[in-house]
Amino acid sequence: MDYSGFEPVAGSIINISNGNGCCSQMITLRTGNGIVNFHVDAETLVIDNRQLRRGMQVVAFYDSFLPVPLIFPPQYRAQIVAVPGRNEQVVLSYFDQNLLAGDRSLQLNLGDNTEIRTVNGQNFRCSPGGHMLLVFYSSTTRSLPPQTTPRKIVVLC
Repeated sequence: MDYSGFEPVAGSIINISNGNGCCSQMITLRTGNGIVNFHVDAETLVIDNRQLRRGMQVVAFYDSFLPVPLIFPPQYRAQIVAVPGRNEQVVLSYFDQNLLAGDRSLQLNLGDNTEIRTVNGQNFRCSPGGHMLLVFYSSTTRSLPPQTTPRKIVVLC
């Protein structure tokens, strides 16, 4: 799958309602820029299979290359939904063999406690470099590029 057009939207879930069928839901997020609706269905990858609830902080990624209805509030199909920990950020990017993001915006330093898993929760026993990674982290250095030791990395093989 091509993740290059995936865009993140971070916010708090303020409503969950039935979607177009029994296997889909509409989640409404309050973001810093207003309200955004997301369709969540059987094809949406919810990291760690978390049960989504009102009040939960999430980061939903949508494919910016797919067509969307021109309505307000905006409405997208969620491709990935991640639930960051307190004071955590989530980034989806390609990281090279040196664990430098493709846009040079973040350098990863693996720690002894960094969880590295596949999307289905299995341990990833190889180097995560050279893959598209979903990275959960809380703080960075002030260097260029910023460096971080992530809490968790999900490898999108």
